Amino acid sequence: MTAGPRRRRRTFTALSILTASAIALTACSSGPSGSSGSQETAGASGGGDAKKPLKMGFIYATSTQNPFQEMAFGAKAAADQDGNVTLNQAAPVGVNGPAQVQLFQSAIRNSPDGIGLETLTPDLFVRPINQATDQNIPMAAVDTAPPPGTKVGLFVGNSNTELGVALGEEFIKHVPEDATGDVVIGNDIPGLQLLNQRIEGLVSVIKAKRPKLTIKGPFDAKSEPTDNFNAWQGIVKANPKAIAFLGVGGQDGVSLPLIKQQTGRDFLAGSADIPPEALQAVKKGQLFALSSPEHWLKGYIAMRLLIDSKRTGKPVPTGWWNPGTLVVNKDNVDEIIKRQADETSRAAYFKAVVDKQLADPNTYLKPIGQAN
Repeated sequence: MTAGPRRRRRTFTALSILTASAIALTACSSGPSGSSGSQETAGASGGGDAKKPLKMGFIYATSTQNPFQEMAFGAKAAADQDGNVTLNQAAPVGVNGPAQVQLFQSAIRNSPDGIGLETLTPDLFVRPINQATDQNIPMAAVDTAPPPGTKVGLFVGNSNTELGVALGEEFIKHVPEDATGDVVIGNDIPGLQLLNQRIEGLVSVIKAKRPKLTIKGPFDAKSEPTDNFNAWQGIVKANPKAIAFLGVGGQDGVSLPLIKQQTGRDFLAGSADIPPEALQAVKKGQLFALSSPEHWLKGYIAMRLLIDSKRTGKPVPTGWWNPGTLVVNKDNVDEIIKRQADETSRAAYFKAVVDKQLADPNTYLKPIGQAN
C-alpha cells in the first residue's frame, strides 16, 4: 500500500472537517476472497437518493494511536463533503477487540446506510460482520482485510508488502554494500498479518541487497505509546552493537528517536506511519525515512464509495482497492508536515489523488485474495 514521493499541489474546495479532538472518541461513543467488480447491497440497487439523510458508521481499532485517527479523519472528510451524512465514529481507548465489537454492534443498530470497519482483531468480527451483512448493511473493510467466513466485498487497504519493500529500499541507501553488523526489527503486534507482510517486504530487500548484514528479530515492540517506548528501550539495550533498529508500526518512529537522544547512541532508525513526532524526527535526521500507508486516503476512499453507492444507486465496488504508499524522507518531509497541519490541509493535498482514483476504479481494484 510502492510509490515514490509524490507532489500533489492542487487546491481543494472547502470542506467541513472534524477537528482532531472530536475524532478521538472513546468506548463511550455516541451514538474472503472476491474479484473486482461490484456487489449488490441494500439501497445500492433500485435507484439512489441524492438528498436523503444518511446514517453511517466508521468503527476503528483505537483512539490512542495516530494511524487509526488518520483513517477516521479521512472517513469524516468524505461524510462532511457529502453534507447530509450523520457519521457515527467510535473506537475503544487502546486496542480492545471485545470493546470494539460492542461499538460495532451499536453501529449495526444506528448506522443502517453503511459501515466502514478497521480492526486489529478481525477474527472477533466474523459473527458481527455477518450480522450486519445479513441485515443488508453495506460494508467496507479498511486497512485490515475482511476475515474468512464473511461476505464483505470491498477492502480498502495499501499493499503492506510494498510498504516494507519501500522502507528497505530507503534503508540500503544509507548502508554500504559490504557493510556488516546487526539490523534489529520490531513488530508492534506479533501475529497481525499486515505487519508480518511489512516485515517480509523489508527483510526481502535487506537480504537481497545487503547480504552481509545479520537480521535479528522481529521482537515484540508493543503498540500503545508507553509500552512501545519501554519495549524498544529493552530491545536497544539488549543489542548494543546493532547498526540499525527498524520498526513497522505507528509508534516506532516516535520511540526510536527519543531513545537515540537518551542514550546518545548512533544508529540508523526508520519506521512506518507518520505521527507528527516521527515527521519531525525525519526533518532532524533522527530517522532516515518513514513508509506511509496513507491512512487518511484509505478512510476517505472507503467512506466515499459507500456514500456514492447510496447517492447513485450503483452497487458498492467489490475487490481490493489499493490507494498506494508514500515514502517520506528528507526530500519531501517539509511538504508532508505542511500537509498534516490540519484537516483542511490534508483534504487539499489529497484532492487530486482522490479525483484520479475515483475516476478510474478498475485501475485500483483487484481481487481481495490478492491483497498483500
